[in-house]
Amino acid sequence: MGNLVMKRVAKPAGMFNIVLEDAPIPEVGPHDVRVCSARSLISRGSELWHRYIKEEAIDPRIMGYSVGGIVDAVGSEVTGFIPGDRVAISAPHAEYVVGDAHTHEFAEGNGPRVVALPDNVSFDQATFWPLTTSAVQWVGVDDIQPEHTVVIVGQGLVGSLMLQVAKANGDGRLIAIDALPMRCDLASELGADIVVNASTEDPLVRVLELTNGFGADVVVYAVGGRAGLDAFAQAQQMVARGGLLHVVGLYEDAPLPLSSRLIQRKRLIGGILPDSDRYKASERALRLLADGQIATDRMITHRFAYLEAAAAFRFLHDCPAEAFGVLLVWDATPLGS
Repeated sequence: MGNLVMKRVAKPAGMFNIVLEDAPIPEVGPHDVRVCSARSLISRGSELWHRYIKEEAIDPRIMGYSVGGIVDAVGSEVTGFIPGDRVAISAPHAEYVVGDAHTHEFAEGNGPRVVALPDNVSFDQATFWPLTTSAVQWVGVDDIQPEHTVVIVGQGLVGSLMLQVAKANGDGRLIAIDALPMRCDLASELGADIVVNASTEDPLVRVLELTNGFGADVVVYAVGGRAGLDAFAQAQQMVARGGLLHVVGLYEDAPLPLSSRLIQRKRLIGGILPDSDRYKASERALRLLADGQIATDRMITHRFAYLEAAAAFRFLHDCPAEAFGVLLVWDATPLGS
């Protein structure tokens, strides 16, 4: 690409330090697809708690993983995409991004790095494809049966997506827990059978009341940040004997208080199991997005021009009661245009 440059989000050394930097527009390898970004989603979990609040500098290549855009160029060995295709891609916040169009290692399992979008899936919706794919896998791990009571502790992006996937599957009685009124209201709108506001009532007491003292068949721990420590201690007590505690939130940077007494005769799983099929989960995620069963229009609360990336990160960090799904708007122009 010669000396052509683009803008991308970077996190130099220093807490809360987000900048836009110039970088070469990425070259296209034989198996690559290059995408001209339209939208990208900021992850409150991995990007804020793992990167934004850290002192150390972060490699820009891992700043972000959820982009919707237009194919700008394809490699010589690529057959499934052509310039002009609308796609979702797991890639960082940047004007132009590249991804392997063939089998690729992604997150916790093999799966696609880039997928074509159905005609009725917008770029806004496309940014939710990676997390929705993970949510499909996480809910699959839980093996929810129609008679099960399922508690999802935490209604951030991950907890909300798991709630919606479980609701779409049609199984189980779904109880959502959060301490923020906005998230509680959203969980109710998105299909939770019961919502517990942890700021006004004791979640453990309420869950035990709702299950006649037995506890829930499945408890999903989807809380990030320091608040997650107390929530995890309670989550262990919410699980019924023989039930499952599924740990999804992992952003505390502190040991989780696992009690050998409380976890006895219960199952504990972390994240996604190795045999989970991410290709099938990706297909399911795209169908859910296309059918409107993932309500991204309700989840997206704010959009920032990419030039305001620092303000977007700061707002997402400082205003959890208002900010939920926060997008960066790029609307870059394909180089061939």
